[in-house]
Amino acid sequence: MKALVIQHDHVSPTGPVGRRLEHHGFEITEFLVVPEDKFSTPNITVEFPNFDEFDLIVPLGAPWGAWDNDCIGNWLEPELELVKSAVAAGKPVLGICFGGQLIARAMGGSVGRAPQFEIGWTTIWSDRPELVPNGPWFQFHYDRFTVPPGAVEIARNPAAPQAFIINKTLGVQFHPELEAPGLKGWLDWGGAGKVREAGLDPEIMLAQTRAEDPAAEQRTYALVDAYLKDIAGLI
Repeated sequence: MKALVIQHDHVSPTGPVGRRLEHHGFEITEFLVVPEDKFSTPNITVEFPNFDEFDLIVPLGAPWGAWDNDCIGNWLEPELELVKSAVAAGKPVLGICFGGQLIARAMGGSVGRAPQFEIGWTTIWSDRPELVPNGPWFQFHYDRFTVPPGAVEIARNPAAPQAFIINKTLGVQFHPELEAPGLKGWLDWGGAGKVREAGLDPEIMLAQTRAEDPAAEQRTYALVDAYLKDIAGLI
């Protein structure tokens, strides 16, 4: 089986999501949308791989908004169309944060600025904890999606919807792939300033993440296992 992981920026490692897919025998292709040298000017033209060549599509997070056509429309709009076609055709898609927002927008929901941002480890309220455990999960977003028509919301918290299912697709708002090395990359590339602006301490957040990594890894493995088995039908 083949999985396409779409990394929208150069500091988005697959972490435990990638490791669990490999555990289940997936051959992973990582596709980088915006390279490091274009990070500050991300509205580039991108030729995406052919989704038909893969059994699973995994769009990851991004520091840009899934609503922001002015900033990233040159590749955002084509990706939205590809995701819409894949989800509608019943291809399994696992969308994470920005990736979940992509799915929501592509399938007729909306994405916009949230009244309350979420940064750090938070718990959620899940209707299906065997698929999406309550957490804590790491969050780093200023936007939120509305659940698209035909989808079933399965998790939420007071700030935003947190997970939904449509066809063989799962979209989540949080970051199951996040672990300490990935967070350090985000902090180094502008995230530390955003954390401080939120009144939080990035060094303590990083230390907390290192401490949380072993338990978070097991939660992510459980999520990936249940998704592949119960929703995607791939194992």
